[in-house]
Amino acid sequence: MNDAILGLDIGTTSTKAVLFDRSGTELAAAERAYRLRTPQPGWVEQDPEDLWQALLDVLRTIFDTAGASLPGCRVTLALAAQSGSLLPAAADGTPVSPIITWLDGRSETLVQRWKAEGVEAQVRAISGWHLYPGLCLPTIAWLRQHQPAIFAATERYFSVNDFLVYRLTGRFCTNPSNGGGMQLLDVVSGEWSPELCALAGIEPGQLSPVRPAGAIIGRITPEVSRLTGLPPDTAVVNGGHDQGCTALGLGVTSPGKILLGCGTAWVVTGVTDVPDVDALPPSLDLNFHPAPQRWTVSQSLGGLGASVEWLLRQCWQGAGDGAVPSRTDAYAALDSQLQQTMPGANGLLGVPLSGGHAAPAGEQGGGLWGLRLDHSRADMARALMEGAAYELRWALEPVQEAGLPIERMWMIGGAAQSPLWPAIVADVTGRPLSLPQAGPEQSRRGQQWPAVGAAILAGVGAGVYDSVREGQARFRRPARQVEPDPDRMRIYDEGFAAYQQLVGAARLRQGQQP
Repeated sequence: MNDAILGLDIGTTSTKAVLFDRSGTELAAAERAYRLRTPQPGWVEQDPEDLWQALLDVLRTIFDTAGASLPGCRVTLALAAQSGSLLPAAADGTPVSPIITWLDGRSETLVQRWKAEGVEAQVRAISGWHLYPGLCLPTIAWLRQHQPAIFAATERYFSVNDFLVYRLTGRFCTNPSNGGGMQLLDVVSGEWSPELCALAGIEPGQLSPVRPAGAIIGRITPEVSRLTGLPPDTAVVNGGHDQGCTALGLGVTSPGKILLGCGTAWVVTGVTDVPDVDALPPSLDLNFHPAPQRWTVSQSLGGLGASVEWLLRQCWQGAGDGAVPSRTDAYAALDSQLQQTMPGANGLLGVPLSGGHAAPAGEQGGGLWGLRLDHSRADMARALMEGAAYELRWALEPVQEAGLPIERMWMIGGAAQSPLWPAIVADVTGRPLSLPQAGPEQSRRGQQWPAVGAAILAGVGAGVYDSVREGQARFRRPARQVEPDPDRMRIYDEGFAAYQQLVGAARLRQGQQP
């Protein structure tokens, strides 16, 4: 029997589906967007029905595109889902509230009070996570205090993954990495923590049972088969957090390998085979990796990508009296002009809009230091690119001091598409980079690494692959290698020292610790 494996990427603003054969060749793909809602300042919600209908829509599109080849095929799917968002539901799984997303800030005051009371150390010791306003633990506690009617009506607390799995199969189930993102899971035992549940004000039984990534959850319901056209025996396999599935798809599953995700924010994700929170630098979070007997260590570096996007809008897309160039044309113009700049940005230092190293939330603000009349807009862009690389190097220093190896980084996202930025990152950090190259079909739509990771898990669950390693071998893509240049490294060593002094002085002027 032929096998088809389907990876689903359930993101914050869209759902993507990619169908592969067992060799890793793409057969069909679909995407549907949905919107975020902000009913009050700081609140960021989603309609759970929007996510469900988007999932049905991409599954129907997959069947419409590849349906002729599916009869006689065994189809298996798995989800790579956004983490941290919360959906309160009744005992039968019916939502009693919108999804409160990981971007939501309503619990900020509660989180700050918990931090002042020393609660964060207890939470991180058990869950592996620092306190963040958008995660499920503080959000549930906020509901208990401020929306008691919703809290009283809730019998189950879903992550986005659990909700969609339940709709697909009629079964309650989560995976370790999405469970970890709820900040209620013990990162060592993989069981719901009674202490953290008590802090939120709930019972562990109100959360979905945890099963390993790659385990078969069940078959799609007859209704789902009818609505999508997928075969009624389509199996659903336990997936993982989208960031972890990206790492899985790229082969970042052993210590020494680092995933650098470069979007609006940059996220650094490494791998460890020991879930020891005490051994980690205080800046890192610990969570389960979708790969067996592995954990991820990660840190968000804030809006590093947003800084260059801002400059692009101000100085390229918005410049001139004629028609505003498209984003693609603006980036092409930027890339062309960057080729005329030199390491060190002609003496200009750029601090990202997120405020520089360890800037407190709510007090963000970047800048350009040393600006002169002879500086060009390309110098300014390069300075912000170098500033992002300095922030990354600064964040990696405690990782190395803790004895965690950094052999090579896999760089993905918008910055990885730049002809210059990866070289800056390699030269500033002194670490070689791998830039995964998309196939022709992916280059038209963007790389789908979360869906690839989910597809590997689906293949393992279905027995198509004997192991995660075999699945990764089927999906391996070519990568462009970027090695650091010794001469530029020396220039950037001086630049990094100057950048640290600049950010430290700014912190002192604001009455903060450098």
